[in-house]
Amino acid sequence: MLLAGLADGRTRDVVIYGGTSGGFTAAIQAAKLGKSVVLLEPSAHIGGMNVEGLGGTDIDNHRAFQNSSAVGGLALEFYRRVARHYGRSDAFEAMLSSGKKEPKLWRFEPHVAEKVILDWLGEHPQVEIVTNAVLAEGTEGVVKQGSRLLSIATSKGDFHGKIFIDATIEGDLLASAGVSTVIGREPNSLYNETRNGIRAETTHQQFKVKVDPYRVPGDPASGTLPTVLDEAPGQPGSGDHRLQAYCYRVCLTDNPDNRLPLPKPANYDRANYELHLRYLKAGGRIYHPRVGLPNQKCDFNGGAVCSHNLNGMNYGYPGGGRAERRKILDFHRDYSQGLFWFLANDPEIGNLAPELRKAWSGWGLAKDEFTDNGGWPRMFYVRDARRMVSDHVITEHHVRKADPVPVEDSVGMAYWPPDVHSVRTIVRDGHAYNEGFVFGGEDWIPFGISYRALVPKANEATNLLTPTCPSSSHIAYGAIRIEFTFMALGQACAVAAAHAIDGNLSVQAVPFVPLRDQLLKDGQVLTLK
Repeated sequence: MLLAGLADGRTRDVVIYGGTSGGFTAAIQAAKLGKSVVLLEPSAHIGGMNVEGLGGTDIDNHRAFQNSSAVGGLALEFYRRVARHYGRSDAFEAMLSSGKKEPKLWRFEPHVAEKVILDWLGEHPQVEIVTNAVLAEGTEGVVKQGSRLLSIATSKGDFHGKIFIDATIEGDLLASAGVSTVIGREPNSLYNETRNGIRAETTHQQFKVKVDPYRVPGDPASGTLPTVLDEAPGQPGSGDHRLQAYCYRVCLTDNPDNRLPLPKPANYDRANYELHLRYLKAGGRIYHPRVGLPNQKCDFNGGAVCSHNLNGMNYGYPGGGRAERRKILDFHRDYSQGLFWFLANDPEIGNLAPELRKAWSGWGLAKDEFTDNGGWPRMFYVRDARRMVSDHVITEHHVRKADPVPVEDSVGMAYWPPDVHSVRTIVRDGHAYNEGFVFGGEDWIPFGISYRALVPKANEATNLLTPTCPSSSHIAYGAIRIEFTFMALGQACAVAAAHAIDGNLSVQAVPFVPLRDQLLKDGQVLTLK
C-alpha cells in the first residue's frame, strides 16, 4: 500500500472513489488480480461506517433469522481478521463449523476495524490510498469521451483510469458522470410494488401513546415542535423526495477509565427535546445505551420511536453540495449531542424517570475512539442516498417470498429484510406520528444480487461500476444496504473490472460465467441452498 500524494498523471487500471466497505474490498480484490489501484476517499479515514461507529454488525443479530450463511469471500475474511485481533479465532471458526448463532463474535470497535482494514490494504502494494480527495462538484468532476470515463478531478488532483468504481453511498461519481440516479421513494405503481412510497399505515417504531405535537399544546396555530413536520400525510403509495432518517452511530462506554463526558453543544436548546419530554410524560419509554461491543462499549443506533434518528431532517443531503451537506451533518451532531446531554443531566428527566437519567449518566464517549474528533464520529449513517437507475432494477419482486423473480446472474447475496427507518414525524389525528418505517415481516427471502444492477446503461458509461448504489427501488435497497453485502458487491465489481480490462470490454459486456467462476473460487456466496 502506498499513501499517495497528488495525482501524477499516470493511468491506473482501477480508480475507486469511496473507501467504504464496497471500496476497500474492491481495492483488495483488484490488487489480488494484479491490477494497479488508487483508492480515493473524500474524508480522512478508510473504512466507511465500520470505522464510524457501526460495530454492531447486522450478522446473526436478529431473533427471527440467521444470515451468516450469506457471508463469504472478502467479507468473511474481514470478520476473520477482526476475530484474530481479539484473540477469538478458535471461537469464530468453531461457530462457523457448527452453524451456531453467536452475534457477539461478529462485533468490533471502530478503531479496531480501521486498523484491520489499513493493515490488510498494506499487504497490497498495488493499492495507493489518497484521503481527503474530494470530487469536484457537478460535471467538473469527470472527463469523458463519449460514454467512457477518462479521468476524475479531485481536491488532490486528477486521476486517470481504465475502469472506475463509485463506492460512495451518495453516488457522487455516478451523478457527475451523467449516470441516471434517483433520490427518494418511487410510487408503488412504477414497479408494481406494495411497500414503496408513502405508507398508509406505519406500525413499526410507532408512538403507542398520544403525544401533542404543537408548541402550545392543543393549538395548531402555534406551529409544530422541533423535528415534527407540518405537512399533510399525502397519498398512500405515491412517490416523493423523502428518505429514511440518518443518525450518528455513536460509540459510547460505561468504563470510567475510558470515558469522556457527554458533550453539551455550545448552541444547546432544551426546547429541541420537548417531543421526547412529552413522550416520556405520556408513558413512552426512552432508549438508553447498553453494552454490545467489546471492551464495555456500545454502537448506539437511532432505531427508536423518539431518538437521535432525525426524521425528515436529511432530505437535502444526498443531492446537496459540500456546504449543504456540512450544514446537515452539523445539525445532526449538535442535536444528538444535546439530546444525550439532556437525558443524562436534565433535572426534569431526573424527577420523571430517575432510572433513565441514572442509566444515561453512567455513559460517555470513548477516549480511544474517533481521537481526531473528540470521541465523536466524523460521519453519520447515510442509510440511503442516490440509487443508480440502469436497464435492470432490483425491486420488491426479487425480495418477496411469494413467487420471487429469479436471479440468474448473482454476484452476491442480500440476506436482510427490506429495512427502511422512519421517513418523517408528522401530525396525524392531532398527535405525533412516525411515517415510513418498514421492517421484517414474513414475506421476504434472501436473494442474489444481479450483476446487471451494478452497471449503468451502456449509453451513459461503459467503464463505471458501483457496489454501493446498485440499481434498485427504494424498498429493495433497504434489503441491500448492509455492510457485508457492500463488501460482497465491492469484490464483485473488482472482478468484473479485471475481466473488462483483460478482455478490452465494456463493463456491460463482461461475460457472467467467468465472473461467477472467479467469485466462487474466491469464496463468494452467490446462492443459498
